[in-house]
Amino acid sequence: MAIPSDLEIAQAHRLTPIVEIARNIGLDEDEIELYGRYKAKISLSVLDRLRDRPDGKLIDVTAITPTPLGEGKTLTTIGLTQGLGRLGKRAICTIRQPSMGPVFGIKGGAAGGGYSQVVPMEDLNLHFTGDIHAVALAHNLLAAMVDTSLFHGNPHGLDPLSINWPRVIDVNDRVLRQIVVGLGGRANGNPRETGFDVAVASEVMAVLALTTGMSDLRRRLGRMVVGYNGNGQPVTAEDIQGAGAMATILKDAIKPNLIQTLEGQPCIVHAGPFANIAHGQSSVLADRMALKLADYVVTESGFGADLGMQKFMDIKCRQARLRPNCVVVTCTIRALKMHGGVGHIVPGRPLPEEILRENVAAVEVGCRNLAHMIKIAHYYGVPVVVAINRFATDTEAEIETVRRIAIQAGARTAYPSTVHADGGAGAADLARAVVEACAQETDFRFLYQDDLRIQEKIEIMATRVYNASAVSFSPLAEKKIEQFEALGWGRLPICMAKTHLSISHDPALKNVPDGYVFPIRDIRPSVGAGFLYPLAGTIMTMPGLPSRPAAHQIDVDEEGRITGLF
Repeated sequence: MAIPSDLEIAQAHRLTPIVEIARNIGLDEDEIELYGRYKAKISLSVLDRLRDRPDGKLIDVTAITPTPLGEGKTLTTIGLTQGLGRLGKRAICTIRQPSMGPVFGIKGGAAGGGYSQVVPMEDLNLHFTGDIHAVALAHNLLAAMVDTSLFHGNPHGLDPLSINWPRVIDVNDRVLRQIVVGLGGRANGNPRETGFDVAVASEVMAVLALTTGMSDLRRRLGRMVVGYNGNGQPVTAEDIQGAGAMATILKDAIKPNLIQTLEGQPCIVHAGPFANIAHGQSSVLADRMALKLADYVVTESGFGADLGMQKFMDIKCRQARLRPNCVVVTCTIRALKMHGGVGHIVPGRPLPEEILRENVAAVEVGCRNLAHMIKIAHYYGVPVVVAINRFATDTEAEIETVRRIAIQAGARTAYPSTVHADGGAGAADLARAVVEACAQETDFRFLYQDDLRIQEKIEIMATRVYNASAVSFSPLAEKKIEQFEALGWGRLPICMAKTHLSISHDPALKNVPDGYVFPIRDIRPSVGAGFLYPLAGTIMTMPGLPSRPAAHQIDVDEEGRITGLF
């Protein structure tokens, strides 16, 4: 029997009023701000009221190196939450808000799929409560104030060639990657080269995701570096006098958003930074609230364990003093076959026939990638459970191969998940395994210590996480390291910007590449967010649309119902 489309399932579902969802988890009516009947913002005052309540268990969902189609981390995150609910557990999932760039591009949204979704999915994947718009406006206000400062005499001595604060927009638009502004005469400002990033790649979004409250947000915004003066000293948003206005724009966006799963569990959605550029996590505020309101909190880190999970541990947990109880590594048979050298998966095209045929040998080879991700999770002293998102073409022999190798690699267990077709019932075994894993003692630790030099931190990451034999630093990167350490930024954690399609810097290198040199071409500061981000290989902060974007299919009918949205 064919499963209806995600949109058909979501539109046919009868939602519970969000006031009831809030009441069920112990929120008072004056602690939520309604955005219609089915979504609401949560007041930060909840954290003060529940300060002394013990925290629940924290589960981070990550994945193997994905195909361009993704392997279903959000699907697993929501399905596991529904599965825990079926076991009678109080569970909340915390996920990121989707960017409309991928929604109208090719990847699609981030509301899950099938019978493992959060709703209202149309709202979530489109404007939602306006948080991304607020981030973009705050970011672009600062960009305008930087150029205005140059125009009005440049009182801070800002070197125009050092300005590292572009504009942002929440649309995939390749022609905006590099632009020239200030053309048309003196009245239009000083001509200079700049560009656009996609809005969720903004440091403002990273700050929103990592902040612990309004005063902390204001301080972080003030620390953001927009460029340098002639003496090499940083010029900040505080210097430009933009941080206060930016904080004002974000006064509502700082509040996490409450929606629900198809099976009635609460879902807190907040922030949405990309994990291949920034740290790729839902917000610290969302996790902290959920941990006070539930026994089990299922959160999601972007892309594979080498990216999102590593950043969850070394950046988010470090800054927020969070301690996870379990990691769930998501995989698919098709992705493992790809890593085993079978099939070339191209977005927008049917899967190649060889991917759909049983091939235990290819799965076994591809499981090296899965084993490596389990090893990365174990660096942090946290137990691992593997979720196999199952498709109809997967065979028992292939599933058993994954299970055997996962356990050999140190996972507690591995289970197939059928949450797309079966909802929470399809995660029953997985949910029980996660509960058992969360009952175990952990020995949490970080990959590196704060007091190591910048170069040492990068080398540890490259050799242990990316499996490189060595690291090369461009002359520019070496100069930046010297500059940043002189400025006192050496203790900041590292947020690597690299491709999500390989453990390495090169998307063509699949499975677990080794014997290669990991290249660092530049390093940039995100002092407000509280990390440095080196750039490895060619990494873009503004995606482009494909030849047949999802936008071609999306429309609205005469009754105002959205069509073609997944």
